[in-house]
Amino acid sequence: MFPLSRRQALLSMGATALASCTKNTQKTGPNQTSTHAWQQAEAILKSIKTPDFPERDFVISDFGALGDGKHDCSVAFKRAIKACSSAGGGRVLVPAGNWLSGPIHFESNVNLHLSKGATIKFYTDPERYLPEVFTRWEGMEYMGYSPLIYAYEKENIAITGEGTLDGQADETTWWPWKGNKEWGREGFPSQKTSRDQLFAEAEAGVDPRKRHYSKGHYLRPPFVQPYKCKNILIEGIRIVRAPFWLLHPVLSENITVRKVHLESLGPNSDGCDPESCKNILIEDCYFNTGDDCIAIKSGRNNDGRRLNVPTENIIIRNNQMLAGHGGVVVGSEISGGVRNVFAENNVMNSPDLERGIRIKTNSVRGGLLENIYVRNTRIGEVRDAIVINFYYEEGDAGQFDPLVRNVVIENLHCENAKRVFQIRGFKRAPIESFTLRNSAFLNAEDAGIIENVKTLNIDNVRINGKHFVV
Repeated sequence: MFPLSRRQALLSMGATALASCTKNTQKTGPNQTSTHAWQQAEAILKSIKTPDFPERDFVISDFGALGDGKHDCSVAFKRAIKACSSAGGGRVLVPAGNWLSGPIHFESNVNLHLSKGATIKFYTDPERYLPEVFTRWEGMEYMGYSPLIYAYEKENIAITGEGTLDGQADETTWWPWKGNKEWGREGFPSQKTSRDQLFAEAEAGVDPRKRHYSKGHYLRPPFVQPYKCKNILIEGIRIVRAPFWLLHPVLSENITVRKVHLESLGPNSDGCDPESCKNILIEDCYFNTGDDCIAIKSGRNNDGRRLNVPTENIIIRNNQMLAGHGGVVVGSEISGGVRNVFAENNVMNSPDLERGIRIKTNSVRGGLLENIYVRNTRIGEVRDAIVINFYYEEGDAGQFDPLVRNVVIENLHCENAKRVFQIRGFKRAPIESFTLRNSAFLNAEDAGIIENVKTLNIDNVRINGKHFVV
């Protein structure tokens, strides 16, 4: 960081600055206009297909389920889903009540519909999430505990309605497996040893189906994970108290997440993490997750490079984001790359929101990150407003320099920030191009740092009422 005197200078009119940046104030060029890019966003929206289901219902109470919160409904869910899919599709209808279940596995052409007043509560006994399934955890493939809701190589699937999915995770179930100072509890095991072992096996290229990390390994399952699926809709429901990440589509395409309420303040409670996915719309959602609200991912290190599937063509709009490590985030498991991200009309605000717009990677993870467009963002209170950080976690300890280019942020309005910028490329591998235009930071304690940006475009930006000039 700069010494205090220099940081203060950055807040003044005509501040000079920041290390290793090439000034560019031209009004033309690919990084100066986003009109064509947002036309591309419209084309992406038109390409996203949502599933269509026949008008027939399979009511879980007809298959032996009882909504008393005590009866095990696992078999009833399985039978109803199978019957629905075998008949050519429709809704598996969950009436009002409390329905207790183990993991729910989807078949194609099924819409799991939760009526108003319906809550599916999931067992917290890890034994219920066996046998193992093929899954992905922090960017690495392996055989592990089933996600609470799981689909593998299915098409036309949905979770809709006005009901609630409750993972029942808390300070005594699932969350203590994190094992850190905040969440570790005396008498509970920690994920650390197994996490390190899985990382090592992934780096060594061990066959993912020979990586077994369920019983005795303490890697918490995600809540909802469609894996290699097509045409997915998640709409209207509430998701609370997740063991781990809440929505985690992997290697899937045509995904719509709409009007979903996501609230879970445990460790690693990321809201929605599309990983190596294509054609995604996330809109009108509420995030209060304590970790990244939306985190775009594409695999970690060797596993991400082995699959080499980027996340691409993602629209994020009209969402509300509260407590978390970040609002709209790219990374950190981003070794497969990301391209064509469009975020607009999102609102962020919380004393517990650490970062607004965030890109995080390093020279161990690498990745090509390009064409990231953000506009019309309103931030109330945040610690760091804009972050592009090549020194995340392991920092500069690898041989895979990230390539970040064409990041354009427009019309960002921030009321209160501890720091405006934390933008740090490598001197040998600078951020290729970054634009900030028509934006205001009304009350900022610190302008922060911008270093190692090859082409930096700052146009009509005010900090504490004064023009910010590089």
